[in-house]
Amino acid sequence: MDGVTAGGGARGRTITTEVPARLDRLPWSRWHWMIVIGLGTVWILDGLEVTVVGNIASRLSEDGSGLAITDAQVTGLGAALYVAGACSGALFFGWLTDRYGRKKLFLITLAVYLAATAMTALSFSAWWFFLFRFLTGFGIGGEYAAINSAIDELIPSKYRGRVDLIINGSYWLGAMGGALLSVLALNTDIFPKDLGWRLTFGLGVVLGLVILVVRRHVPESPRWMFIHGHEEGAEELVDGVERQVEEEKGEPLPAPGRPITIEQRESVGFVEIARTLFRSYPKRAVLGFALFIGQAFLYNAITFGFGSILVKFFDVSSGATGYFFAVIAFGNFLGPLLLGRFFDTVGRKVMIAGTYLLSGALLFVTAWFFSQGWLNATTMTACWCVVLFFASAGASSAYLTVSEIFPMETRAMAIAFFYAIGTAAGGISGPLVFSDLTSSGVVDDAVLAFCIGAALMTVAGTVAAFFAVDAEGKALEDIATPLSVREATAGG
Repeated sequence: MDGVTAGGGARGRTITTEVPARLDRLPWSRWHWMIVIGLGTVWILDGLEVTVVGNIASRLSEDGSGLAITDAQVTGLGAALYVAGACSGALFFGWLTDRYGRKKLFLITLAVYLAATAMTALSFSAWWFFLFRFLTGFGIGGEYAAINSAIDELIPSKYRGRVDLIINGSYWLGAMGGALLSVLALNTDIFPKDLGWRLTFGLGVVLGLVILVVRRHVPESPRWMFIHGHEEGAEELVDGVERQVEEEKGEPLPAPGRPITIEQRESVGFVEIARTLFRSYPKRAVLGFALFIGQAFLYNAITFGFGSILVKFFDVSSGATGYFFAVIAFGNFLGPLLLGRFFDTVGRKVMIAGTYLLSGALLFVTAWFFSQGWLNATTMTACWCVVLFFASAGASSAYLTVSEIFPMETRAMAIAFFYAIGTAAGGISGPLVFSDLTSSGVVDDAVLAFCIGAALMTVAGTVAAFFAVDAEGKALEDIATPLSVREATAGG
């Protein structure tokens, strides 16, 4: 068996493998594009989903919509249930992903998301709508854990940073599409009140089914396979990828780096995961908390009340706010797209700290401009775009960071844990803190909201300046030694 020596039973066997080194030395190829398209495009659906619901809330509450629900229920209880579903789904599916594999779970989580979205489109009462908003969030939360772990383990170390950032940033392409789609859906000259909003959910289902077909061809993570007793399958999978890449490039691949010796295991318990995160890597745990909470509050400071600010302070009609949001969303996408490669070249620590600190400082400046009455709807949107250009790259790097700085056996659960913390902070604390501030019509209240978000982003950037890990170009196993390696070494 090429590259692997093994002995003993299925559990506790010690094996030596070159699989991680072989994956990391691969040049970019069509195989990698298949992974990006199959796994990454679901963030577009997430952005579409969240934005559409926020923008069509007013239509759902109107007489004749086919749903007896109020605007406040959609944006309040409905949003809270979506957040609760995302947090619980991340933790539940994150644990399953580390235990049963990446592929099984990224197929299951997308199926849950698709089924729940389809059922939302068929809503006939408020309780039905709320139930399937929770289940939609449940599927999306699981997606973050299963997909980010798979992407990091399949993409070569040279490209991991930029690919992860761009994929997470593609959420904003969906948000932009959702904003424009909601304008179309709200036009009663085109669709009846009880049909347009249903069709927007239906479109998400259609796009999701296309992604599901492509995703069926994305393989299991070979890294997960060899730790969980499937080393022969991991070797065969990598053999096939290498042949495919050599045929495409027309030249042999360079020799891989050093092999790794691990002791195979079946699963990791919650106690060991918690001990690993907080006892073995306390500074990295603090970093994860800071990054996720900082970006959550900055985004809530801007996006939670952007419509109210435009309407109350700049006399923009409520029907036109979707166009402004589409512009903001485009600025968000450009950040990871244009800055992503610098996370692999300039370095993680400089870029993570820099994007957080710069976006925080720019939001402070925006708050000052706003307090002085120097902005109109267009210039305010332009300021937000500049802030979020940097903030989006920083926020995407939060997902990259927690997915690569902890041991492989805990990766999906670590992503799930910090995602749940950030989502809860943004979806629960955010509305409580910012709803009154951004909708009061008082300039000082809106300025305070901006300053809170900017301050927490600045704190996170400062933490990153001290605690961020120089992970650029490094194998995942070098950034955080797998628990299995530690045990194998200790045993002999």
